[in-house]
Amino acid sequence: MKKTNQTKEGFIFEKKNYLVMLIGLCFIALGFLLMSGGGSDDPNVFNPEIYNFRRIRLAPTLVLIGFAIQVYAILLNPKK
Repeated sequence: MKKTNQTKEGFIFEKKNYLVMLIGLCFIALGFLLMSGGGSDDPNVFNPEIYNFRRIRLAPTLVLIGFAIQVYAILLNPKK
């Protein structure tokens, strides 16, 4: 008895998975963009703008949401 080993060539994920991954990547990029800036040009002058709500709370939350969306996109089964 011969066993025929047929493998299906193609992508691992479907179009829906890649779309959800792109949405998650946008969340991550937006979070990192919101975190940037706020520094001072002069190292002897302190700028308290670095500790505002956007950089301390909002941006890291967006990054974590983006990573959660990425995990969901990997585990998503589009055939159901």
